Amino acid sequence: MARILIVDDSPTLRASAQFTLESEGHAVIQAENGATALSTLDGLSEDEAGDLKMIITDINMPEMDGITFIRKVKETQFRYVPVLVMTTESQDAMKSEGREAGAAGWLVKPFKPEQLNDVVQRFVK
Repeated sequence: MARILIVDDSPTLRASAQFTLESEGHAVIQAENGATALSTLDGLSEDEAGDLKMIITDINMPEMDGITFIRKVKETQFRYVPVLVMTTESQDAMKSEGREAGAAGWLVKPFKPEQLNDVVQRFVK
């Protein structure tokens, strides 16, 4: 079973993404910002950490934004876990900054469930 971490300050978005991903058989962990997400990653058991197959993060969040979060993840044992940015930001400069930080993909909100599942399926085998 693939485990996916969703990082977004919107409880509604997290719940919607969780429902979409769980309907495809994925286990979902939630965090409301980058700082909380790093603590969540640190608290994973060895088995849970091994099952983490993808991280989905927003960009604009309090405490720690998504770009900073991605950079910090890439300094941990999770550096090879693909990170999908799911945000309202669509500017090329922001996308470029995300790629430079280590993002593997970019999905603009609002998303359709099939869009999210298609992108996740590409990364999670």
